[in-house]
Amino acid sequence: MSVIDAEPVAKASAIPYENRRTFAIISHPDAGKTTLTEKLLLSGGAIRAAGQVRARGERRRARSDWMKIEQERGISVSSSVMTFERDGIVFNLLDTPGHEDFSEDTYRTLTAVDAAIMVIDAAKGIEAQTRKLFEVCRLRDIPIITFVNKIDREGRHPLEALDEIQEALALDVTPMTWPVGMGSDFFGVYDWKNKLFRTSSGDRGGPFDTVKPVTGLDDEQLTGVVFDRVMEELTENVELGSEAYPEFDREAFLEGHMTPVFFGSALRDYGIDEVISFIARHGPSPHSQPATGRRILPGEDKVSGFVFKVQANMDPKHRDRIAFVRLCSGTFKRGMKLKHVRASKQIAVTAPIFFFAEEREIAETAYPGDVIGIPNHGQLRVGDTLTEGEDIHVTGLPAFAPEVLRRVRLSDTMRVKQMRQGLEDLAEEGLVQIFKPAIGSNWIVGVVGVLQLDVVVERLRQEYSTEIGFDAVQYNTARWVEADDDLVLKKFLEANRVNVANDRDDKPVFLFKSAWEVNYISEKNPDIRFRETREIVHTDEM
Repeated sequence: MSVIDAEPVAKASAIPYENRRTFAIISHPDAGKTTLTEKLLLSGGAIRAAGQVRARGERRRARSDWMKIEQERGISVSSSVMTFERDGIVFNLLDTPGHEDFSEDTYRTLTAVDAAIMVIDAAKGIEAQTRKLFEVCRLRDIPIITFVNKIDREGRHPLEALDEIQEALALDVTPMTWPVGMGSDFFGVYDWKNKLFRTSSGDRGGPFDTVKPVTGLDDEQLTGVVFDRVMEELTENVELGSEAYPEFDREAFLEGHMTPVFFGSALRDYGIDEVISFIARHGPSPHSQPATGRRILPGEDKVSGFVFKVQANMDPKHRDRIAFVRLCSGTFKRGMKLKHVRASKQIAVTAPIFFFAEEREIAETAYPGDVIGIPNHGQLRVGDTLTEGEDIHVTGLPAFAPEVLRRVRLSDTMRVKQMRQGLEDLAEEGLVQIFKPAIGSNWIVGVVGVLQLDVVVERLRQEYSTEIGFDAVQYNTARWVEADDDLVLKKFLEANRVNVANDRDDKPVFLFKSAWEVNYISEKNPDIRFRETREIVHTDEM
């Protein structure tokens, strides 16, 4: 298959929502997720070379890791969206942070996709963060495509990799391709379904650039170039694979019970075209979305969508704030007015945008499955729903209790306003949570992992010209507090003011010193619920 250049995103308006493919890429850190992202964009014609964007004829940096801190540290700390078109299909690719310290951003991003590519390192197999993210996908019945990466290096036997996926994740697996050797004996990838040998015209194991149609495993185009011992293993793999694993079943895949497995090397371009072609042909179109009282169907006439992410300062020169909105139904047109359900107000969406990481294009028209950005000045929050008039809230967006708590220390007390604005913005993004104690004035920051604290310090310094540090506190976790009886809750909060704070939505939070204290206080107060998670639905602010 040849690489076909994408049409500009703005021309995608002629394509109906059934031809949208909105998917995320999930993995453990260092499995090759960002490299795969860039190579998928390259295969789709959205970039000319890895690391360069085709945008108005200019050669630009095409990293999904677009923040300065991401580029400096070589990690993804924020989800990014990239939209492109290939062969009449519009792809909305959401790249997510791989590091577990930023998993909350990933969890919320998964509420906005219809499928996911799970990237696994061929040598390391399924790692802890991969398993966690997979479980989130399972809870939402998100179809999973598995990409076993780095097969050009020494790794586990392909059958061992398949068995681990099947046993560890309780999924039916169906191999779509097989590696022809691995490591120093790597020759390419065999597409046994379509009888194609994908290899290099140069040295053994070089970058993929040649597709050779073959009649089967005894074809001279395979046997004439591949070592005998490698051919023997490939033949054994194909024979065992055809007997031990089921044929691909699209219905089982869409229901989340089966994962097609592709072997490849993102670095050397093996397996990329197969994956993107599979998504185009078999991937799900936009699904219905759970909401209060009913499910929103993509074929409905009226526009609806929800905010799953807010990003501040994508353009530091303008102190902008962009709400990432997944469209659920209807045909969106630039300039239309939508109801901001939480605030019960109409907003005119005059400058909606499509994303390519930090690059932007004006979105004249968008359909269910598309992700558009809406510039705003803080009106829109994660969890907000936009409609053409209906009072309905999309459900299922989670907030998680932090596992690390720190008190904020400001270096220059003259910059309190800038510090608080910066922390509010970062909390709005979901990078951190901020708690305002009932007693005392110093805010407490809560995060899932300590690396988030480093990002907070760097971003406040770079984007708000404010230097902060963190001091230890006696608390190590927080729980949202609820009760069926408002008087019981009020009495409990007043009796425990020293341990009580409010989050940015003014929800009461109890700060605990230890896991033992969580259990003890929970047992002593059976009428109080201490929640590790809460759903982000701003119904009480209407």
